[in-house]
Amino acid sequence: MSDTRNVCITAVDGQTGFLIAELLLKEERFKKQITSLSGLSLDPTSAKAKELESLGAVIVPHNPGREREMVNALKKIGCDTICLIPPAKEDKFDICVELTNAAKKAGVQNVLLISAAGCDYAERDKQPRLREFIDLEALVLAEKGNADVALGHSPCVIRAGFYAENILLYAQQAQSEGVLPLPIGENHKFAPVALGDIAHVAAHVLSGKGPHGFDDKHRGQMMVITGPMLCAGKELAESASKALGQTMEFENISEREAKRILKNQATIDDSEKEYLLEYYSLVREGKTNYIATTAFHDVTGEHPTEPDEFFRLYAGELRPKKKVKHNGA
Repeated sequence: MSDTRNVCITAVDGQTGFLIAELLLKEERFKKQITSLSGLSLDPTSAKAKELESLGAVIVPHNPGREREMVNALKKIGCDTICLIPPAKEDKFDICVELTNAAKKAGVQNVLLISAAGCDYAERDKQPRLREFIDLEALVLAEKGNADVALGHSPCVIRAGFYAENILLYAQQAQSEGVLPLPIGENHKFAPVALGDIAHVAAHVLSGKGPHGFDDKHRGQMMVITGPMLCAGKELAESASKALGQTMEFENISEREAKRILKNQATIDDSEKEYLLEYYSLVREGKTNYIATTAFHDVTGEHPTEPDEFFRLYAGELRPKKKVKHNGA
């Protein structure tokens, strides 16, 4: 197995891909382990793509629909390691199928798929956006054990929990009303994870080396990663209040109202709004009442970001603009 590590990260114009690429390019412990980094970009002129280019990444335009062109592009950049991140697009599944097939044909040896925690609990008729991650995992892992296909030698899957950054979509209500409006019910819990924590695990995996490609500690692993604290809505609001130094309250809203808020405030793709609403439904069904931090500890040797710490980090975006009165106080 070659000692070179030519990494290609898909969807680098999205937050997840950008953060992973940035870590690999800027942190010395990762940077010294990789030979080159290329980023597939659906929008090569985006600010994120330009910033990564300034850090030394090779930005490769990604035009879905031409598998042969992608095979040639991966061969041209000498890609031996691909980080497959489903883009925030309606046709993310088809795009990922094409990328996986292209990586297989290009002889890529190492593949890291960023999947979604909870996809195994999702039901195909009720949470189809979540469930499609199961199909992507099956596709990526299908060649495991096939000695004739390079892509089967060294796979890894990270099932990322609900990104805590999604809470920032409700910054308007947090600032104007002092509330976090989420359609998660009153009692069931979930464990939001900081996007930066997922990026750190991914960077360790992509830069780790072993006799078969990825470090043997990571190779073949299914890593489920959530935040370290189970929170019901009220506990989430308590963490926010503690970090912001001002009272923040939880408001359990209906799915209909949640749809309206996302439609009016979120600039994300409709498919991502559907994903969020499906995840909230998993919370209401009691299917997210767990934490999974063992993989994070084992891979990084560190402790994942606590909710208090997350809210402190984004205090400027969430803190109410003025004192908000509640219950006639």
